[in-house]
Amino acid sequence: METNNCVEVALSEGTPLSTELLGKLDAYWRAANYLSVGQLYLRDNPLLKEPLKLQHVKNMLLGHWGTTPGQNFIYTHLNRIIKQYSLDMIYISGPGHGGPAVVAGTYLEGTYSEVYPAITRDEEGLKKLFTQFSYPGGISSHASPQTPGSMHEGGELGYSLSHAFGAVLDNPALIAACIVGDGEAETGPLATAWHSNKFINPLTDGTVLPILHLNGYKISNPTVLARIPHEELEQLFRGYGYNPIFVEGSDPDYMHQRMAAALDYAVDRIKQIKYDAGQNPDGPRPHWPMIILRSPKGWTGPKIVDGKQIEGTFRSHQIPLSVSASAPKEHLQQLEDWMKSYKPEELFDKNGCLIPELVELAPKGNSRMGANPVTNGGLLLRDLRMPEFRNYAVNVQSHGVEGEGDVHVTGRFLRDVISLNPDNFRIFGPDETVSNRLEEVFEVTNRQWNAATQQNDEFLAPAGRVMEMLSEHQCEGWLEGYLLSGRHGVFNCYEAFIHIIDSMFNQHAKWLKMTNEIPWRRKISSLNLLLTSTVWRQDHNGFTHQDPGFIDHVINKKAEIVRVYLAPDANCLLSIMDHCLRSRHYVNVIVAGKHPSPQWLNMDEAIDHCSRGIGIWDWASNDQDVEPDLVMACSGDVPTLETLAAVKILREHLPELKIRVVNVVDLLKLERQSEHPHGLSDSDFDALFTKNKPIIFAFHGYPWLIHRLTYNRTNNNNIHVRGYKEEGTITTAFDMTVLNDMDRFHLVMDAIDRLPQTGTKGTYLKQALEDKLIEHKEYICINGEDMPEIRNWTWS
Repeated sequence: METNNCVEVALSEGTPLSTELLGKLDAYWRAANYLSVGQLYLRDNPLLKEPLKLQHVKNMLLGHWGTTPGQNFIYTHLNRIIKQYSLDMIYISGPGHGGPAVVAGTYLEGTYSEVYPAITRDEEGLKKLFTQFSYPGGISSHASPQTPGSMHEGGELGYSLSHAFGAVLDNPALIAACIVGDGEAETGPLATAWHSNKFINPLTDGTVLPILHLNGYKISNPTVLARIPHEELEQLFRGYGYNPIFVEGSDPDYMHQRMAAALDYAVDRIKQIKYDAGQNPDGPRPHWPMIILRSPKGWTGPKIVDGKQIEGTFRSHQIPLSVSASAPKEHLQQLEDWMKSYKPEELFDKNGCLIPELVELAPKGNSRMGANPVTNGGLLLRDLRMPEFRNYAVNVQSHGVEGEGDVHVTGRFLRDVISLNPDNFRIFGPDETVSNRLEEVFEVTNRQWNAATQQNDEFLAPAGRVMEMLSEHQCEGWLEGYLLSGRHGVFNCYEAFIHIIDSMFNQHAKWLKMTNEIPWRRKISSLNLLLTSTVWRQDHNGFTHQDPGFIDHVINKKAEIVRVYLAPDANCLLSIMDHCLRSRHYVNVIVAGKHPSPQWLNMDEAIDHCSRGIGIWDWASNDQDVEPDLVMACSGDVPTLETLAAVKILREHLPELKIRVVNVVDLLKLERQSEHPHGLSDSDFDALFTKNKPIIFAFHGYPWLIHRLTYNRTNNNNIHVRGYKEEGTITTAFDMTVLNDMDRFHLVMDAIDRLPQTGTKGTYLKQALEDKLIEHKEYICINGEDMPEIRNWTWS
């Protein structure tokens, strides 16, 4: 590990930039800053060929300046080292609303005009480039999906570093330069993401080069990391396992030389680490370089406006200078002076084209950060090699045979997906792969781990296909980075705690929606979320581990993006998982149980049922020749069990009733066809659920979601839903259903209440079931387990 003294000596040895190159880099930086200010302010007169007038300025000034000049500075210097060292590098902009910098950088290197031919590299193109920024019908103020080279939007802070680490997995030559804003660094996900360096294998993975941009302020407050002493900051990042390199100041010439030296040193260290790992794969965990860049917020912008300091303060965060008819008149002149301070006449020719000697500073072809195919992952996407999922089928010779756990069965399938795709597929999860019954994957792989190990550790190795860290944020961020860069994966998680990544899922779904509308973006593999350890099977964890509401959140997103599947048994789960791993550009939420449970369908039946997504289980129904008196519907493994147990009671005690059993595996089949591509037409919905018969619906999640999905159906008033209603404790599996009125006894009583024709027989049966509930409660309190008739129940 290099000491900081060694770093200081290395940086102080000479000046890496010649006078000529320094001048060119500074000019390139000025060009990027000029383009950035133009995006914030102008809609005409892009080269200031005439005195600036109000009609040249946008009526609404929107955007963020504070982080932009620092990011332009970084982008300029990264271009140099890409060319000098022939690097494969991507740029991830973490600070919120740093869009002007990324747009400017990709425009100067030429990728922006290649993607958007109307934004030409001349005066007319500059006018369009400026006008579109934060303008109706234009582009947003952060590095949005419309920006070439962007695979991280940054609209919400905290995920840049985990995306960067996800992108470099299985990309050994890639360097992800991740710019971390000091405000962003205060978020929980980002603060945790620094530990991702313990999971990188220098032989098989690429490198993340974090560049912490300390410009001192958020919107109106100072940032924590900018206000702690230098020694404390250095100790913090050395404690995280990095080799920090400081670049601090405001004088451009000094900062250019310092940044160039820092990047040269960083590249040298990265190459040395890679070489050492090849020579000694079992060597100590490397301390990767990082750069801490301290520069003024709003660097090179207005110094003083209306008597108040702007550069170097929070006042430069957004629009540092108001220019409008109602603003002070001198502001217009200040804007013109500011833009002219970059000397555009030295940067662009009379036609608005960047002068040739500056054009030459940018890398060429796919070496340009805006053109790197990693940032448009669908260009690199390879289909998974898939095992035949039918080979893992549970042998269901009769409906309701006991199984070993649906997720456990699927673990064997995922084990072989890993074997067939050793550099293209990973499993992510917060320390739950074994707990969630996927342990058979460890027959062929390990957890990737590059920190210390001890004798009793299991399944830890520098290389592995399972990524586990007890942070849902990091697992989700790593997986998103892995998918966005063109690979495949699954995130397994306890159902109750997937809510931790609600907002991350939200942002990813928005990215998928937006990229669907951008022709040059290619589809990526789907985000597959396997939720288990579900609400209905938390015998020892209790109320804290009970929340099935993530699916409610998911369904708020655009219909063309989200899918929700609730597997009733293992063969259905195998069919669902195979389908989801092959899919593109969706968020697939798969809910399945890990505990032993009945198996209902053989593989052929499961494939047919999952292909339809919803259907009548004729073997459980007795209405084949007549209109049913009652529809018993279910979605989810435990609701399916309780529904079939209720049907068995009804058919035994009220055999004259005609009952139809409908199982829903694709939840969005319940929506109208006009609302979701999987939705049923009204006629198909009515054919399944009837137009006027009572429907008792046992649902895995919160009952109101079913009402929401079916609110405009003909028979909506007759749908009675039982599901989770925030009742739970440390109790038996069956008692969880009783506490939420979704058990077989309550379902039968609900049916009787809606079937007056059951008469006296129904009245007596209802009373007997009420007695049975009392017996159940007494039994579990004495014995600590469910009654034998519950534990040993079978369908046959």
